[in-house]
Amino acid sequence: MRHGDKVNNLGRKKAHRDALLSNLACQLIAHKRIVTTTAKAKALRVYVEPIITKAKENTTNQRRVVFSYLQDKEAVKELFGAVAEKVAGRPGGYTRIIKLRFRTGDNADTSMIELVDFNEIYGKGKGEEKTTAKKTRRSGSRKKAAAPAAAPAATEASAEETPAAE
Repeated sequence: MRHGDKVNNLGRKKAHRDALLSNLACQLIAHKRIVTTTAKAKALRVYVEPIITKAKENTTNQRRVVFSYLQDKEAVKELFGAVAEKVAGRPGGYTRIIKLRFRTGDNADTSMIELVDFNEIYGKGKGEEKTTAKKTRRSGSRKKAAAPAAAPAATEASAEETPAAE
């Protein structure tokens, strides 16, 4: 019986599963996004997020601990370099899983797992919001004062367009 056992074994023994997750983690760190099955992506998220958290503290001991999981010097170097500086301000949630399609060969449910801070498409909107000033009670009155000033400019623009249309 497997009461209370929440580990997804992925149809593998422990050593094989650890090797699989280590290799997937190295590829995720190297390429910033990979496509795999949904079950493997969910297992990888649980495996790699604590490793990324450890990489935020760049000490010799943390490098040794991370290397014991990854067994790849280049991945450790990339993790403690580019990845750690990008995720320094993030308290967690370093990965995103996006479900894709069913694989044609075996009809497996595939997903893309990516590092959140390395996606420029989703990152642009959030970066602009973070640079805005903190909202206060006074900022609401400024917006109301700015809105009527913008309205006459809009009517002038529409008035200019109507003669051009004729």
